[in-house]
Amino acid sequence: MSNTIDEFRQAITAAGLEAPDHIVPGRVIKFPGHQKSGSNKAAWCFMFDDLRGGVFGDYSTNMESTWQASNSAPYTPAERQAHLANIKAVQAQRDADTLASQQQASETALQRFNDATPCTQHAYTGTKGVQCHGVRIDAAGALLIPMRDTAGKLHSLQAITPDGEKRFHPGGRVKGCYHAIGKPAGRIIVCEGYATGASIHEATGDAVAVSFNAGGMIPVALALHDKHPGLQIIMAADDDHLTDGNPGLSKATAAAQAVGALLAVPSFPAGRPDKATDFNDLAALAGLDAVKACMDAAIESGAAHADGAFATGQIDLWPEPTPLPDALPPVQPFDADLLPLALRGWVMDIAHRMQCPADFPTVAALVALSSLIGARAVVQPKARDEWQVVPNLWGMTIGRPGVKKSPALSEALKPLNRLQADEFELHQAAHDAWELDCKVSTMQDDLNEKKAKGLAGKDPAAARALLEPVALPAEPSARRFTVNDATVEKLGELLTQNPWGTLSYRDELYGLLTGLDKQGQEGSRAFYLQSYDGNQGYTFDRIGRGTVHIPRVCLAMIGGIQPGRIQEYVRGAVAGGSADDGLLQRFGLAVWPDTGGEYVHVDQWPDTPAKQAAWAVFERLAALQPASDTEPTVWRFDDDAQALFAEWLIPFENEIRGDELHPAMVSHLSKYRKLIPALALVFAMIDTPDSGGVIHEPELLRALAWGDYLRTHANRLYAAAVTPETTGAAALLVKIKAGKLTNKDGVILDSFTPRQVAIKHWAGLDTPDAVRKAADVLADFDWLRREVVPGGATGGRSSDRYTVNPMARGTA
Repeated sequence: MSNTIDEFRQAITAAGLEAPDHIVPGRVIKFPGHQKSGSNKAAWCFMFDDLRGGVFGDYSTNMESTWQASNSAPYTPAERQAHLANIKAVQAQRDADTLASQQQASETALQRFNDATPCTQHAYTGTKGVQCHGVRIDAAGALLIPMRDTAGKLHSLQAITPDGEKRFHPGGRVKGCYHAIGKPAGRIIVCEGYATGASIHEATGDAVAVSFNAGGMIPVALALHDKHPGLQIIMAADDDHLTDGNPGLSKATAAAQAVGALLAVPSFPAGRPDKATDFNDLAALAGLDAVKACMDAAIESGAAHADGAFATGQIDLWPEPTPLPDALPPVQPFDADLLPLALRGWVMDIAHRMQCPADFPTVAALVALSSLIGARAVVQPKARDEWQVVPNLWGMTIGRPGVKKSPALSEALKPLNRLQADEFELHQAAHDAWELDCKVSTMQDDLNEKKAKGLAGKDPAAARALLEPVALPAEPSARRFTVNDATVEKLGELLTQNPWGTLSYRDELYGLLTGLDKQGQEGSRAFYLQSYDGNQGYTFDRIGRGTVHIPRVCLAMIGGIQPGRIQEYVRGAVAGGSADDGLLQRFGLAVWPDTGGEYVHVDQWPDTPAKQAAWAVFERLAALQPASDTEPTVWRFDDDAQALFAEWLIPFENEIRGDELHPAMVSHLSKYRKLIPALALVFAMIDTPDSGGVIHEPELLRALAWGDYLRTHANRLYAAAVTPETTGAAALLVKIKAGKLTNKDGVILDSFTPRQVAIKHWAGLDTPDAVRKAADVLADFDWLRREVVPGGATGGRSSDRYTVNPMARGTA
């Protein structure tokens, strides 16, 4: 029993938490959350009575994970049902705990608010140029804004320090809560942020409901609409024009559509500063009259649109533009449960401290570990077939500059770099010893030659024996764990010395991909294509070098690339020609995660226990030996995993043999025949290295979950090629919204021709034809209006001109 509890405790530790000393099966145990003090109780765990599994999580980071004991036999259907019931019970208990915590927070928040002094002035309100409306100041000098529901119950507080730092009351409820300024007289305006709400109220005299973030706009609007169905609601949007997706505007728009509200957007004067986004900023720049004018425009627009549709404050005959379909399909967010336990805490700690998507360090770590296995171990996916898969993986991280692709890769590759440094140090010592042996051998040869001269006339046979060369050991070579920028010839030489494989790391993959597209690089391209298989030989025939045969070409590969460049490359790779040979599709671990969200400043020491646990895996796999000098160790699935693999493979093969998928996706998914069993082998060698060469069902289940996750990223990757007009339309709309569509004097254009845009050489919009296709898509969605301008009186071809919907600029 104690061993199983220790294993559960290790799983909790691997997730970045400090596991409690005492865990009692059947009881919820609370302990400090991630990086929290000893008195904190944000983390929790529950071990099932049967000791076969458990659940744990951390309220402070919204993390939750399940665990199953390694020695647990597969569940029967009844046991699985009971297991799920256990998890639901724990979740229900957690929800009850959350409600209790929120109730306690409500009580302490109310006491804190009652103890505070009514506010007449505060540094924050002075800086923002607004008055105090129903707010208070506590003993520490923080401005306290009450957060209530529609019944008036105070659930939490927002505290704002004199320098503008904002914090919520610990444990308090936020969803659906707001701060009311004024009493409704037939109308209420919902906005985001106290200063914004105060400016609107002072400009209009209308009642205002202050939400506390963009995501809270919809719950507040729904709550008010349910409570006061006859009340006119205006959603006052923040215009986050420089933030991807413009969350302030998009959330306010969604809220307006949800409750049939009006929508008001700040209309800034010329010379708008980049940081000016809300109605408080508008009041500071143009006065309260400008704020009122925006609200009046929304009300007048609502009267003009008597059909009940929400209005935008733009009085025009233009139809409401329809949002473009996503140019990039959504991707499945990364789930920490995809990681083996030994890596989980380390990788998630890297992502947390760097504030980068966990996808980046995860892919780098898995590819690096696969390179250590190389061709030393293979998996035989079928029970009676000789088909073998080498687990060398190819990964690609996709993200715009500044999202920390390179730092994340570098951090995840540090264990490999340390192994390389240690290897070079050992090699230097070995090489120094070899050079000494060579010198001693030379000296011995000289001495033997002198002796031979003396014996030549007396004993020719003895002299001849002395002149026989002394056999020297071969010059030692260092194992290469990583290769960065080698020519194919040099790479072949290194693989001759490292026949079980190595890792090729490219900080920027674009140069490699486009370099292999060039004329004369066909041989190099064929070398890389073959290196993905991991078990095929390759022969170089070069003048001056003769014939060089490499018995096994095995490369793992990892690198990063920018979205614009990979989109450009994808279009070429699926359009036919030299790039359409499956090289791109070999990057099975290609991830293109969403990189938005608010930055959180993190300054903390790395999680040392998690780091040590992960680095130990690297050291163990670095010492891995094949079955013999020429043959790998063969791993196989157990019966349950074998049945699961067949259950997955059959419908998968039928899908890619059908005609519903784009050919590019078929080519990419066909590589999953290798990717899925390769991942299962990597996971087995990380989690269960002593299983006797057997891969169990949990490792294959994790690999299949990876397949589902990676497929969403592949959909995003190839969407750039199969829907280029949508991509161009989105890019053009961004330029229009940002006010970048101007003439040579910098004046914003109300209409344009494709040539006027093409000469700006924007990415994907650098030809009139590309602009025309993008503009036609925008016209289909009512962002533009297309007009055919006939040729002049002397003849000539007609031309296209596109007029911009004023609402496109109004939402910029």
